[in-house]
Formats: sequence, C-alpha cells, structure tokens
Amino acid sequence: MKIPFLPVCLCFILILALTGVTHAQNKNKKPLIVFVTGDHEYSGESTLPLLAAELEKNYNMHVKVLKAYPDQNAEENIPGLETLKEADLAVFYLRWRRLPAEQVQYIEEYLNSGKPVMGFRTSTHAFNYPEGHPLRKWNAFGEFALGSPPGWGGKAGHTHCGHDCSTDVSVIADAAKHPILKGVEPAFHVRSWLYKVLPDYPAKGSTWLLMGKAVNPNKAGFADNPVAWTWQTPAGGRVFATTMGHPEDFGVESFQRLVVNAIHWTLGKPVPKKWKGKMEINVPYRGM
Repeated sequence: MKIPFLPVCLCFILILALTGVTHAQNKNKKPLIVFVTGDHEYSGESTLPLLAAELEKNYNMHVKVLKAYPDQNAEENIPGLETLKEADLAVFYLRWRRLPAEQVQYIEEYLNSGKPVMGFRTSTHAFNYPEGHPLRKWNAFGEFALGSPPGWGGKAGHTHCGHDCSTDVSVIADAAKHPILKGVEPAFHVRSWLYKVLPDYPAKGSTWLLMGKAVNPNKAGFADNPVAWTWQTPAGGRVFATTMGHPEDFGVESFQRLVVNAIHWTLGKPVPKKWKGKMEINVPYRGM
C-alpha cells in the first residue's frame, strides 16, 4: 500500500515547525536565578533583592530571593530551598548557618547536579555545625562549592585584615581578557576588609581574576590576596566566587558590573554587550 505523498510532506513540515517553536521557546526562556541569603552582618538579604530587580528589569532574568526566617539572625531556617530544583543558577550569601537536614538536602542535590554556583564573601564559612553533628562536613561548604578555604580559621588560617581595613582591587594581568572583567575598571576600591585565602586557596584549577591589597590594615604585613576567581565544582558546575560583598561594595559600579557579568558567564550566556548603567544600591552596613 502506497502512502500518499502530500500527507507525508505535511507531517514533515509540521514537525519542522513545532521543532522551530520549541527551539525559539528555549532560546527565549528566562533563566531562573535563586539567591540564598542568611548572614548576620552584611545585609545580603537587602542588597541582593535590589540586584535581582535590576536583573529582571534590564537583563532578561527571572530571580527568586530566599531569606533566613524570621530574620537574618535565624540560623536554622531558610524557607523555599526546594526552589533550587528549578534553578539555573544558585547564588549564596550565607554565614554560619545550621540548617536542618531536609533543607541542606536541596543544596546538596543542586551541587550534585553540576549546575553553576556563585558565592559572596561569608559564604566561605556558610555553615557552623558543632563537633559531632551529622552535618558537620558542611562547615567546609566554601571548599567544595566555591574553591575557597573550608570555613573560618582552621588549618587554612582564613581571616581578614581588620574592620578598619578596606581593599584596593586590581585586575590580574593574565585574566584581563576574561569575559567577567568586561567593562570592569583596571583598579577600584571597595569597603570590604580583605580576606586571607592564601596560600592554599583559591583551590587548584581556579582562575584568579582580581587581586586585593589591604588599605589601613589592623594587622601588620597583611599580604595581597585574590578577591575574585572562577573554578569548577566536583560535579562540573561553573563557579564564580568573591570575598567582596560589604553592602557599600554593591554601590561601586565596577563591582556591579563584575557581578552582572559573572551571572551571565556562570549561566553560559554572553556577558552584556551594553551596560545598562549604574544601579542605585545604597544599603548601610549593619554590623553584628
């Protein structure tokens, strides 16, 4: 029995059309970025929503901001972490949390998925479980998620230059052409007091982007240290990490551009060809 030629052609055309629609839908789909916040000191739950609004308005992103509940000092609850199941990018700004196992499970599943990760400042010491706790391995979150030291102090000697200190930031020459640094000034200043991550971190395989120099350090002889780098998680996810993140940093245009570029790069998208302009982010430092 012969199959009529015309119906076969029509079916083929229909398949091509549907395939084209699906491709267009995927191309135009807004990536979902999930900000996970909970820090006692740096107001990440206030700065990141302002960044999120700019990403949705000007950069075709969809963003959800998760916050510690009932406030930033609540160390044992961040509602909504199940949203990470749909996330295209997870951005962490955490400090010394002790989340329950069912919430940590969502973070673990995300990291194991090989999707990209970003982390600000105190996310190097995101968790603080006591000795003997079944989740104590998560105190090393910075190491296995960001390529940073595995928590505060310890064998890595992770510390900072003192609260009177601030940081002069400069582009590392070998990284000057990295997409994340497009439009970032060769040198700029941030209020963040410089973190010590050397000599063993950033982790092997990382690419250092920016170097920090302590200004008015409280500790003598405080060495220059990297303040931004890329890496890859054990599961293969792209990583951008920075030890900057004081709320005043978010008002610095070069820092803003760095972060927007990094979000695009971790998602595997081209960095914006055109900068949409400086964001109005004026959040005071809260302190402890």
